Amino acid sequence: MKYKDNITEHYKEIIDGTYDCIDRLVLNGYCPQLQIPGGFRNWYRDLKGSDKDLDNASLMRMAGRFGRRVKAFCENKQIPLQFFKPGERKHEVAEELIPKNPSFDGIFVVFVSRAPSLLWDVKRFDNGRMDIRKKKASSFVNHFSFHIIDKEWGHITIKMCSHPPYGCQIMLNGHEWVENRKEIKELEIIKEGNCFTSYSNGETLSKVAETIKRKGRLEEVCNRWIYRCLWFGIDAEEQNRTGFHYQYSVYQVEYSRNLLFQRGTGLDEVYQNIISLTREKLDVPRLKTIFGRKYRPHNRKSKTSGFEVRIERPDYNMTIFKIHFGKLTVKLYDKGERTLRAEVVVHNAKDLKCKRSIGSFAEIVHKLQDIMNSFMNNLLYAHVSVLNDGSLKNLISPTKKGKSRLAGLDINKERNQAIMATVLALSIKPHGYTIVDVAIKMKEKIADYTSRNAAYDIRKLIGKGLVKKQTGTRRYLTTQKGIQEIVAILAFMQKHLPCVLSAINKISISNNPHVISIFDSCCLNIRNEIKKINQITGIKFAA
Repeated sequence: MKYKDNITEHYKEIIDGTYDCIDRLVLNGYCPQLQIPGGFRNWYRDLKGSDKDLDNASLMRMAGRFGRRVKAFCENKQIPLQFFKPGERKHEVAEELIPKNPSFDGIFVVFVSRAPSLLWDVKRFDNGRMDIRKKKASSFVNHFSFHIIDKEWGHITIKMCSHPPYGCQIMLNGHEWVENRKEIKELEIIKEGNCFTSYSNGETLSKVAETIKRKGRLEEVCNRWIYRCLWFGIDAEEQNRTGFHYQYSVYQVEYSRNLLFQRGTGLDEVYQNIISLTREKLDVPRLKTIFGRKYRPHNRKSKTSGFEVRIERPDYNMTIFKIHFGKLTVKLYDKGERTLRAEVVVHNAKDLKCKRSIGSFAEIVHKLQDIMNSFMNNLLYAHVSVLNDGSLKNLISPTKKGKSRLAGLDINKERNQAIMATVLALSIKPHGYTIVDVAIKMKEKIADYTSRNAAYDIRKLIGKGLVKKQTGTRRYLTTQKGIQEIVAILAFMQKHLPCVLSAINKISISNNPHVISIFDSCCLNIRNEIKKINQITGIKFAA
């Protein structure tokens, strides 16, 4: 496979296969001409022959005509037309209405709900002039969601505003596209929800999924349906006469990496090990555990993002490891019996700092692959940590950067432990972190910590090879060596050593084997050996 990470390599002996695939994909559709006042006025002239009646009332009438035509179409074709309140989960209702006929192709249900949209505001003056500009505040107006079965893409959704300039969103799913490809019919795939949970050749599956980036593929499916939906606002003759043409940009993308383990017990052991050993080290703000059935729960009435528990005769535990950074989310969770799934979700492609036009889709996917590899690699470094011989001595000794002499890192000092914990927590942040990010995080631990202190501490970490600066930017990355050494040092200084010293000084210890953990048992063994040394040397330890 082309895009392998260190976790996949580390556990390859117990993994049957792995594949990468685009999941949910949301595109914005817009007509460039109608995005500027002059272009919108010219389009209206071409449509009506004149702009003498161009005002807010005429635009409202066009929106009303859109709704009436949709209603008449649904009645004629016996297609369900349902109205929803804002915030209701319409997609789950649509999945229940998907036609059972495998040869069905077309619109099978239409949903209507209010959503915010920036509309044109037309003001006319007594001298005959007019002013056209976008309203400052968004207006809640009717949006029509056309749920469609496409022969290649399966279930797709086009959500279109009923008001000119008829902005829309097209929602696709990469897994459904891959499922319909002829090339994978021989791979013995089993699909559960939005994931292939069994297949004979993951590398071939990835190669097929990779072709989704081919230039023109996304435009093809969009153009196949969007102008049919636009017909409810302006018919085909009006579209051609006015030159109405949609262009598309990428808004949201989900990219997944799926690891198929040989046994479900192996998956559970590996995943719970990653969770328990990594969560505290990477300062993960959210760990959500759901106890549910094999079929993923669809009850989403609760909008809270905190810890949530549901019990419905649980067959297994599902743990979602989720990290948010602005408009980016990375998460890790188990899917089915043997699949470990990692996802990178871009809630707004603007955060990727690259072109968002549909022609740049391959570049966007490449950036997501880089984020995915970084996420998976850092997870491995954090839970498979090492401390080589001489590492502690090297940290304490001073270093030179140019002509400047920098102090070493005394790991007994609270500030040095705090800065190491901070760069470790920020190591998983996509695109790296800045001095300001470090200072903000450090203020949670040291109240009077400043950006100047952060710059000095980062220089010391760079001198030790624990942190490096990204070329041509003001951002920093925690190195592989840095993650592994920091994890080992902090685990020893903040967890292992205090526990050992505490066990040494305890007078009474519980003899109940159910109370003593494996770690406590190891500490007690050390305690017994230290007691023998104490009797010889007379040394006393204090935690």
